[in-house]
Amino acid sequence: MDGRIVLLLRAVNLGPHNRVPMPVFRDLLTGLGARDVVTYLASGQAVADIDEPHENFVERVHKGILDQLGLDIDVFSRTPAELADIVRANPFPHLANTPRQLHVAFLDAPVDPARIGAIGRRHGQDELAVGDRAVYLAYTGTMHDSPLGTAMRRLGGRQTARNWTTVTTLAELSARG
Repeated sequence: MDGRIVLLLRAVNLGPHNRVPMPVFRDLLTGLGARDVVTYLASGQAVADIDEPHENFVERVHKGILDQLGLDIDVFSRTPAELADIVRANPFPHLANTPRQLHVAFLDAPVDPARIGAIGRRHGQDELAVGDRAVYLAYTGTMHDSPLGTAMRRLGGRQTARNWTTVTTLAELSARG
């Protein structure tokens, strides 16, 4: 599928490691043929228009970051419709105004129901809910002091998380155009 794409880089610009300056990221995407590139914050998000299947473009972005910056960074993508569905399906609407307490982990594959059964949905007072290649994370405190981190590691697969403000802003940015 071609058209608008939302890109999410995993674990960039957190301290001195995996530095991907957003102007460099924008230039890389433009150099790969993306148009109307908009980045959001410094934590590795972009919205762009492309003329090739999303999977192909994501692979080329991964290779471009590896070749140009020497970093092996996981790259995730969603369409504007997929992101809008994630926002609409929020199982924790009471947390929508407290973005530090509501995050979405974007996954590279659908969640294995057996694995969720083994891990459980409640961890202390924190809770997770499964979406389409996404897991909603509801924290009573912050993500840093939550047992959900251990649960998400046990889930396996590749994943990257964003707070609710970032998710909704990317949904809005990608819907424009």
